[in-house]
Amino acid sequence: MKIFVNGEERETQAAQVAALLAELGLAPALVAVEHNKAVLFRQELEKTPLKEGDRLEIVRAVAGG
Repeated sequence: MKIFVNGEERETQAAQVAALLAELGLAPALVAVEHNKAVLFRQELEKTPLKEGDRLEIVRAVAGG
């Protein structure tokens, strides 16, 4: 299915947000996820299904100074 991640179209077979994060190699504890303009709590990542055309914004925490 086609979804949009950070504004870019992407093809995925992931059924839920947590599976997409795994596909992208991202640890759920280190990211914030917005799904169709709603911020998700970490406990919602496993339960939130992905559908054709969904839009996600994923922000990763980075260290630096």
